[in-house]
Amino acid sequence: MTREQHLVLAPGASAAEPARRARATRYARLRRHGRRLTPLLVVLLLAQMAAAMVTTAVQQTPTIDEPVYVATAADYLHAHRVRYNPEHPPLGKLLIAAGVAVADPHYDPGFTGDQGEVGRRLLYASGNDPWRVMLWARLPVIALTLLCGLVAFAFAREVAGPAGGLVALALYTFSPDLIAHGSLATLDVPAAGFVLVSAWLVWRARRRPVPYLPAAGAALGAAVATKMSALPAVPVLMALAAASAVSAHRSPRAAVSGPDPHPATPAAGSTSDPHRSTPAAGSDPATHPATPAAGPGPDPHPATPAAASAPVTHRFFPAFRPHRPHRWTRPDRWARSTRWARSDRPTRPWFGGRRTVVAGLVGAAAVVLVALAVVWAAYLAVDPRLRFTPAGPVPAVHGLRGRLVDLLPVPEAYRAGMRVQFGLEDYPWEGYLFGHVYTGSLWYYLPAALLVKTPLGLAALGAAGMVAVVAVRRLRPVAPYLLLPPLVLLAVAMTGARDFGTRYALFVPMFLAVAAGCLPALHRNRDRGRHWAGPLICALVLFAAASSLRAFPYYLPYANEAFGGPAHTHRLLHDSNVDWGQDLGRLADRLRQRYPGERVWLVYKGSGVPSYYGIHAADPRRVPPERVHGLLVVSDSAAAKARGRLAELIAGSRPAGEVGHSISLFRR
Repeated sequence: MTREQHLVLAPGASAAEPARRARATRYARLRRHGRRLTPLLVVLLLAQMAAAMVTTAVQQTPTIDEPVYVATAADYLHAHRVRYNPEHPPLGKLLIAAGVAVADPHYDPGFTGDQGEVGRRLLYASGNDPWRVMLWARLPVIALTLLCGLVAFAFAREVAGPAGGLVALALYTFSPDLIAHGSLATLDVPAAGFVLVSAWLVWRARRRPVPYLPAAGAALGAAVATKMSALPAVPVLMALAAASAVSAHRSPRAAVSGPDPHPATPAAGSTSDPHRSTPAAGSDPATHPATPAAGPGPDPHPATPAAASAPVTHRFFPAFRPHRPHRWTRPDRWARSTRWARSDRPTRPWFGGRRTVVAGLVGAAAVVLVALAVVWAAYLAVDPRLRFTPAGPVPAVHGLRGRLVDLLPVPEAYRAGMRVQFGLEDYPWEGYLFGHVYTGSLWYYLPAALLVKTPLGLAALGAAGMVAVVAVRRLRPVAPYLLLPPLVLLAVAMTGARDFGTRYALFVPMFLAVAAGCLPALHRNRDRGRHWAGPLICALVLFAAASSLRAFPYYLPYANEAFGGPAHTHRLLHDSNVDWGQDLGRLADRLRQRYPGERVWLVYKGSGVPSYYGIHAADPRRVPPERVHGLLVVSDSAAAKARGRLAELIAGSRPAGEVGHSISLFRR
């Protein structure tokens, strides 16, 4: 007996047992602490993003587009009409109007200028404080940007657990593009955020389509009612909604072609289970093993050491655990489905039934109908009588585009806005990329600009996450929801005529952050020896955070380390990538502190009024070059595309500094 005990204790498996138990205890302790730390880390990440955005909003003067949106929001509040800025639907400006209502600026509804003139009049010629008005107008967009960060966290957490959610939220909250444009009273972040929300809700509809598909339609309608550039996402999300409805339609019958997820456990020696035979009493199990009969299949959760890791995997990947009755599912319905699974009636493939097709069509129809309802509601909220009196001409659109616009079941003001957008697309705009000025557009402009302005940590993790959701089998179900919306939107945006900045593709860093949040799923797969994945993910997240913090508070001209940082962005890109008129107030402070009393010559690109901030300067392009002496101040967008006299003035001057990485100072 003693010899047998020694033979049992001798193998190395006994020595490995305490180590395995110690690892299990350590992982359990980490999970307990993780549950406590996760809410705290979420609050801290959102708090730092809020602090960065509020600081930026306080310090920046109005950008080029903001006065138009703020004045249009004020017109909504006072005149209740759709008159200015018809090229963008009203929902995003209604969001801005919530802050404008608190600021309560004086507004003259009888002013007859265009949308640019009415914006400057509201901020600088009506007795209002532009700093206060702009701060209140920006605060609702800041709040919405933070809420979209919570959506990114929830999306990634459902795929890869709390660690994945924290990775996605960290990359989201440290994204310089999202901080820069989320702190402005513009429409780019709200539209992209609504698309992200819609994709997440469609993903959740795979389990519960009834509450989530209408909510996804509302989010999609909010995106389309904020910017028309979100329209290409409509057919994509409709298709994904149909797929989710089909998946939900299959889920109650998931046990039809598979094993019983909750098999009855008969007593020892019992033969009550018709699908399993047991050895005769007294027989040797080694020579007479139990032979299962033809039936639904083996027990999916056998009590064997090989299956011990399955519950852990299902805890970390809740979206991919085997189908079990949902806590909201009626027990009697599940009982009927399991009885059907155990019966011998023949089954049909899921794609062969009419009900499945109808479920997909109903899901897609629900999304698009709710989206249309939101678009109509946005216009009705501005003017219940749906009047449309545009301040400027609306171009005529002919051909296929014109017929498509006329067929859309949307308000007339929305169709007029689409015509304005098509007219803008036909205009020969001037662009700037990597030091070259060109007329028209380049199909690779947006990918190149995103390569410059995306933090390297976010780019690396996001790309790896997108590859992982396609390559890793258990992550593959989420791939269409994470990849199709941004890829389709980016492909359409690349065909646009206006190469003005990455603000046209802010959905890319949002979806990249969520895709990066899927990578901790690979770290959990310890059976394949990926012990390096966790530290590498943490290192890249910290690298992205450090890169973002280094740019504070100059997030708009951000460029990653591979391209020299924010100080070199103006040599590569222009417009809203670098200089959008945001640093006029900082320029006034610099001139007052370092150059008091000097003659200033100014070439400024923006909607601000320099004299309001105490900048008294002349335009050097209107006088002979020999009369231009003193301090020459040029916006970087104007310097990048300088030609003729301005190019000669800059060439004959010596650099004297810069302001906010967006305005260059020269001495003549």
